[in-house]
Amino acid sequence: MFSRISLAAGAAAGGFVVFLTMQAVNAVWLLPEARSEGRAAERVEAQAATAKAIGELTNEADRARVNRRLCRERGWVYVNGTGQCVQRATQPDC
Repeated sequence: MFSRISLAAGAAAGGFVVFLTMQAVNAVWLLPEARSEGRAAERVEAQAATAKAIGELTNEADRARVNRRLCRERGWVYVNGTGQCVQRATQPDC
């Protein structure tokens, strides 16, 4: 039979192995840099697809409409005269 000391040592070693395994799993799944890199890559891909779709529009009015909507979604202001999207001027606190 096993002695109590060998059972305790086995349990401690098994617990240590489980602890190390969980730390390795957390390190792989919870890396914030990997998440932000993935988000950045996804954002670039989405912007490229949007630019391609805008370029495929045949009507200039459709392009302007889509550009205005994208500008508003970013919280910026679309200037009709120039067709450019500019940041809103910050308002001073009163």
